[in-house]
Amino acid sequence: MIPAEFDYLAPDTVADAVAALAADEDAKVLAGGQSLIPVLRLRLSYPTQLVDLRKVQELRGVRDDGDALVIGAMTRHSDVVADPLVQQHAALVAAATATVADPAVRHRGTFGGALAHADPAGDLAAVALALDAELVAEGPGGRRSIAAADFFQDYLQTALSPDELLVEVRIPKLEGTWSVHYEKFNRVAQAWAIVGVATAVRREGGSIAEARVGLTNMGSTPVRATAVEAALRGVPAEAGAIAEAAQHAAEGTTPPDDLGGKADYRQHLARVLTRRAVATAAGV
Repeated sequence: MIPAEFDYLAPDTVADAVAALAADEDAKVLAGGQSLIPVLRLRLSYPTQLVDLRKVQELRGVRDDGDALVIGAMTRHSDVVADPLVQQHAALVAAATATVADPAVRHRGTFGGALAHADPAGDLAAVALALDAELVAEGPGGRRSIAAADFFQDYLQTALSPDELLVEVRIPKLEGTWSVHYEKFNRVAQAWAIVGVATAVRREGGSIAEARVGLTNMGSTPVRATAVEAALRGVPAEAGAIAEAAQHAAEGTTPPDDLGGKADYRQHLARVLTRRAVATAAGV
């Protein structure tokens, strides 16, 4: 299909982009376009104006900010995966981003665009939640930081106001010795995850001192598996204890019931994939 008619603007600065959004409440932001373009073609969205961010260089790149990494919203997935700072300080981000869709999408799609799209089947939202990321928005009133736990509000809905841009994502560095893993199940490589699990584990001796677990596609937003995290705290880093803790993975979740899988099937997958992800991260 052919999209409905719209005006097009490609500003050079964040300030100009914000001004364009503030002037037109029906404007939409175009980042990599991997999610928006199909929606436009199907006429599921009718923006009066597209604000294309491809020329805004200040939104690209990764930098070290002491206790956190800062990833620009327009940084492409492929650049995130290859960045040495991300590999060193945010390996879970690199691991999950490497599984996004296929190489063509990863070379065009953007880190911030995927998060702002807020599809609970996307891989990165669960990672942001598990790592306690902060998402920084800029609007006419200036910048504000939004915790990942507050950013994702419902299916395809975020805490961003219509006149705000997501400009960067702050990923706190994990202190101590952590190991990470991202495990997901999908039927073909470029498809959305039916279920995914983002895991970071810190061991002390032979026990799990701390764990972070985020679930993909187990509700209308990403889910933090707090019951699993609590069950893993202080247990021996061995297969039996991890398997027992993983049985809590589906607690408090409301997974979709659709053509991709029934809700109870997704809950089963969450338990299985959590066991695998935690065991891999723990080196079991």
